[in-house]
Amino acid sequence: MTDEIFRHDGYIFDFEAHVISVNGDEVILDCTAFYPGGGGQVCDTGMIRNCKVTEVFYNKDNDIVHKCPGNDLRVGEIVWCQVDWDRRYDLMQGHTGEHLLFGSLQRQCEGLGIVKIFISPETKYVIVNQDLSWEQIRAAEDFANKAIRDNLSITHSIMDRDDPDLEKVRIKLDRIGEDEEITVVAIGDIDYSACSGVHVLETSELEMLVVDRKIKAGKDGYEIHFKVGEAAKKAAIGLSNIALEVIDVIGCKNEDAAKAVHNMKQENELKSRLLKDATKQIVKNLKSNVVNGTEVYAAIIPGGDRNVLNDAMESIRSKGGVAAFVSVSETLSVMLASGSKVVDCKKILGDVLSQFGGRGGGKPDFSQGGVPDVSKAEEVLKALGDAISAALNA
Repeated sequence: MTDEIFRHDGYIFDFEAHVISVNGDEVILDCTAFYPGGGGQVCDTGMIRNCKVTEVFYNKDNDIVHKCPGNDLRVGEIVWCQVDWDRRYDLMQGHTGEHLLFGSLQRQCEGLGIVKIFISPETKYVIVNQDLSWEQIRAAEDFANKAIRDNLSITHSIMDRDDPDLEKVRIKLDRIGEDEEITVVAIGDIDYSACSGVHVLETSELEMLVVDRKIKAGKDGYEIHFKVGEAAKKAAIGLSNIALEVIDVIGCKNEDAAKAVHNMKQENELKSRLLKDATKQIVKNLKSNVVNGTEVYAAIIPGGDRNVLNDAMESIRSKGGVAAFVSVSETLSVMLASGSKVVDCKKILGDVLSQFGGRGGGKPDFSQGGVPDVSKAEEVLKALGDAISAALNA
């Protein structure tokens, strides 16, 4: 079994090892500082001599395998190895930051549970089983950043399954084998979590923690994205600039921004409902023009609701009719549907829109496109009508 150096010291990033197995791209060493990933944290990368290590993982024999594409390594060789330290340290900061963030969030939301974490150089987030208000998140950020300023020690300890202190540890015992050690990572006395990952030694090494996004994660819960270190500082400045720009556009006081945006959202939702109702009424009152036995519906609909128009066109198409709608907003949106084999929507729409500097695409039974000049609405609709009539009378 490979001696796991990272278990003893996460700050060792270069080391000497013996090559004990080479199977194509897969290399096994007698010892390694490369972390194979786990607990939501991705694996390390780096170099073994002059060979790139692109992936690290456990095999079925519990040995750590280093994937080194095109390597020239040989069994028995002594090699100098280097973990990509900048990447490793970023992951260490991120993993410790996740522990601190979740522990801080739990203090704001009783019963909050962790579903999943993901720590990589590109993105860092924790999925929790409940929604959190931004007020709760701000309070958690304040608590976490105070812990960072207080420079708390981060310690590792081994605990037995029957240890009474295990009750205060965040742990999923069903995921830990009976013969496996339980490694507990403690951040001062504010958070205890079972974890075998690599972490920094003191909270001050995180420098800063910022939550920069919250999104729904389907049935799993909510993703709380965060950044630490220099990335957190850049994110804080970037978010501040965005917020100030939005406030300037809205024209309100800083402290009133959230309420102003909420009011605007409600107004837009009301307008959308009214627009949807108006579009339904317009469509309901449309009269068809029968061309060679086929019902043709054609209309200009100011700012028509797209979903309502799609439903209406599908209904007309399914009954063998043809529908041509021109929706007027900042541009002209043009939709054409046909239940007649002689009316090729894709061809007609492409030919007509090209006359007005527009373009479209789709299928013979349904196509859509646009024209930049809104003043051409009536001309576009007339050209579509003429092309449809020509096809039906051919």
